[in-house]
Amino acid sequence: MDAYIRAVTFLSRIAGVFAAFLIGFGVLVICDIVVERYMLGLTTIWQIDVVTYSIVSATFIGSAYVLMTRGHVNVEILPLYLAPRARFWLALFTSLLALSFCIVLWILCTQFWHEAWTKNWRSNTVWRSRLWIPYLAMPVGLGLLVLQYIADILCLVTGRAQPFGLKPKEDAAEFARAQAKQALGDVP
Repeated sequence: MDAYIRAVTFLSRIAGVFAAFLIGFGVLVICDIVVERYMLGLTTIWQIDVVTYSIVSATFIGSAYVLMTRGHVNVEILPLYLAPRARFWLALFTSLLALSFCIVLWILCTQFWHEAWTKNWRSNTVWRSRLWIPYLAMPVGLGLLVLQYIADILCLVTGRAQPFGLKPKEDAAEFARAQAKQALGDVP
């Protein structure tokens, strides 16, 4: 189990770095658009598609990294007011529900990607790019997200991680003080 968790953590980190690369690449292509269109007076054919595909791909591929680092938006009002045992069951239920949703989405996106690949779909822009290439980010990213959810659930069930990342006896006031201290730094 430890090997699985380490492997998924490694894959999620690689995916996070790759997603950051895609965002950086998209920014560079936007700079190219500005130079070509507004400074040189040239038309841009492929750039808009590449920027769109890069940003959307970064979203899907980086999702496992965001889950691993708890970088997503999280509302902890209910878990803060629950007893540790109830907090555990709520975390397990919500994680299993999210995992189920991601599995269904992965299946549907994989079918969508496969159809684009087998039918040789192309974009309806002048560039006419093969759509299976950018669509591949959906099943890859969601597959990594499913693996990360499984790792998170295993960590929760085995006690390697606390439900919602909260300390067992942490209450709402203590949590709010810790969040404020983190936001403000070492201000007394």
